[in-house]
Amino acid sequence: MGGVARAGGQEPKGEQADALQSAWDELVATARRTVTEGLVVGTSGNVSVRVGGTVLVTPSGVPYDRLTPQDAVAVDLDGNQVLGDLAPTSELPMHLAIYRSTSARAVVHTHAVHATAVSTLVPELPLIHYMAAALGGPVRVAPYALYGTDELAEKMLHALADRTGCLLQNHGTITYGATLDQAYDRTAQLEWMCRVWLTASALPGRAPTLLSGGQLREAEEKLRGYGQPRG
Repeated sequence: MGGVARAGGQEPKGEQADALQSAWDELVATARRTVTEGLVVGTSGNVSVRVGGTVLVTPSGVPYDRLTPQDAVAVDLDGNQVLGDLAPTSELPMHLAIYRSTSARAVVHTHAVHATAVSTLVPELPLIHYMAAALGGPVRVAPYALYGTDELAEKMLHALADRTGCLLQNHGTITYGATLDQAYDRTAQLEWMCRVWLTASALPGRAPTLLSGGQLREAEEKLRGYGQPRG
């Protein structure tokens, strides 16, 4: 793992070290992508990925373009730090709550502009587009709670029931998936849907048409077969 030692001074070895190194590299690339694609500013937002019982997370307050393999940070599912010297993200309670409660293998949290704006206006993102089906249905807004708290993590879990993403009131977004690519794609789709709804709602005297629950379920069924068939 590039010389980074676990707690107790023992460095991961062999296949474990390779898996952690690969996951960390992918995590850093995803975190940098959230900045370059405008989903976060500075060191806001955070990313994590699970490898077995170990959760690699972005550290607190470190610009993503400065992260190196030696900066890897990881905790166990109880939040005990098992890798690295940097402090993990302050939003660790949200990440761990998702890993304990779902089959997630990756989590992406952002402060995306349009999604954050929508979180201040409605309790649920209106069904402006069928891609809501990719997140399990209408995207809910978790009521506001102070960042980094167990209260926020609890409210987030309620909003995530049967969903793979939600909005955090006056805060941002959080999504999860089986991979970092999937979690990131869900974040990007959520931000795009929020932008579409805000744009469509901006014309005075007009209201956007919305999808029905039946139309969303129809789209969800079709999306299950979307993409290239596996060889």
